[in-house]
Amino acid sequence: MWSAGRPLALLGKARTPSLQATRTKWWRKIIHNVYPSMQERLAEMDQTRSDPELHAPVNIGLSKGSPPRLEQIKSRLDCIAEIRKNKMIEKEARKGELKIDLDKVQAEWEGGAGPHHHRVLAQHYGIFTHLFGNAYFVPRVSLNIAYDYDENSVSPVYRGNTIKPKEASSAPNVQYHSEPNTLWTLILTNPDGNLMDNDLECLHWFVGNIKESDISTGEVMCDYLQPFPPRGTGYHRMVFVLYKQHGRIDFSKYKREQPCLSLSERNFSTLDMYRELQDVLTPAGLSWFQSDWDSSLTDLFHNTLNMREPVYEYDFPKPYLAPQKLFPHRRQFNTYMDRHRDPKQVSKEILLERLKKLHPFGPEAPPLPFPAAQPIHPDLTSWERRDVKRRRIGLGKYQDLFRGSNRPA
Repeated sequence: MWSAGRPLALLGKARTPSLQATRTKWWRKIIHNVYPSMQERLAEMDQTRSDPELHAPVNIGLSKGSPPRLEQIKSRLDCIAEIRKNKMIEKEARKGELKIDLDKVQAEWEGGAGPHHHRVLAQHYGIFTHLFGNAYFVPRVSLNIAYDYDENSVSPVYRGNTIKPKEASSAPNVQYHSEPNTLWTLILTNPDGNLMDNDLECLHWFVGNIKESDISTGEVMCDYLQPFPPRGTGYHRMVFVLYKQHGRIDFSKYKREQPCLSLSERNFSTLDMYRELQDVLTPAGLSWFQSDWDSSLTDLFHNTLNMREPVYEYDFPKPYLAPQKLFPHRRQFNTYMDRHRDPKQVSKEILLERLKKLHPFGPEAPPLPFPAAQPIHPDLTSWERRDVKRRRIGLGKYQDLFRGSNRPA
């Protein structure tokens, strides 16, 4: 029997290690530090049930008064009835001539279910958990962000699309709808790219006290730094968060020297910042993209950041090899024995077999045109017949017998 996280201990004591016991030890080595145990999961569930209000997510965003549910339903029904009365819409739709104003559809979506869709996507990407802990917000203010890639094209930021570091080398153009006489704060942070401390974020841009929607009027606390995901670390989330201020704020604590080229000075924690300024700041807008390594970052690390370019490689653990058994049931004899032999010895045997077929002064003999269709002697055992097939088609350890054009198709 298997549990949801860690396999249960086997009952009884066997004289020889069984297959189930071997699998149990193997799984415990792999998932010990990845998945919680059944006892840990039950304890967490009991704690949540005992005080659900303490563990419930908190909405820290702007509140928007919505009309009652009955009024929303009535408005939708009236709109549907009006469309059905219009015979021209049906006729144009049947002919394929109906035109729809996409800007109007986009505006209706942003004013209706759009912010809630943004929240669901942000939860899927783990943005709220990694930035605000046990809190979330509905992005009421729509952010329109785009990078100028060249003179004729731009790279827009949506919700999780991919933008290469070369495309985001300079600060983007940010637009949003703002009420008159309001102040805003815009922060660009990377929760995946801090090379100094895994528990902190890397701050890429911080502009505070922005008047209405003009970014140029804000105070730059930390200048813009393009994404720099090191090679081998995969995709990094670059998150834009727009805050609405309740008044002018003194951000001198977060002021960095311009230009800020020290990565240690860009250590940042969104949660700590919001805890300190939660009385005068409210999250209002959210947008993000993903970025991975490209060749332009080599120049950034060497000439701009004045550091060696870090390269990460995953250190795969050695594959688990169960103890050899005297009678391995349902195992092909030769492959089971090769698994417990020295790989260098196996490679040496294959090399010697290949050298026997080579002529020092002549071309190599061509392979069989249809190796899988050649007859096999019926007196051979089942494992010998399978081994002959693998040798003819170059499968497994026999792939070194064929190189280049001599490998069977």
